[in-house]
Amino acid sequence: MFEIKIQTHFSSAHNLREYDGDCSRCHGHNWIVEAVIGTETLDSRGIGIDFRDVRRCLERVLSDFDHRNLNDVPPFDRTNPTSENIARHIYLRLGEELGSVGGHAAKVASISVSETPGAGATYFEGRSRA
Repeated sequence: MFEIKIQTHFSSAHNLREYDGDCSRCHGHNWIVEAVIGTETLDSRGIGIDFRDVRRCLERVLSDFDHRNLNDVPPFDRTNPTSENIARHIYLRLGEELGSVGGHAAKVASISVSETPGAGATYFEGRSRA
C-alpha cells in the first residue's frame, strides 16, 4: 500500500454552537489540511496518483471555505463547524472530486485538519488506526 500526502491551508472564521467558552464567539484560524491518499497500484511510471491532481481537487473543495465564515457556508450553516466535522466533510468531498479525475485506483485514506499547530482532528473510514 502506498500513501500520497498533500498538505495545504485555508483561512476562515467560525464559532462553535452550544459551546461553553471562548470558541462560542466568532474567531479565525489558518487551518492546515493534510490529505492522505491510498493506493495499492502504480502506473507504468511508478505513480499512484499525480500530486497535482490531488492538489487541484483539494483546492476545489477548500475554495468554498477560504476567507469565509464557516457558519455561513453549507453544510456548516446547519452542522457545527468543529475540526472533526470539517475533516469529515473534506474527506467526503475530496473522494467525490478524485472520482471525477478517473484513471487511478487511489482513494482518500484520511483527512487531518488542524486549527493550530498543536490541535486538530483526523477523519478516516474503517477500523481505528490507534
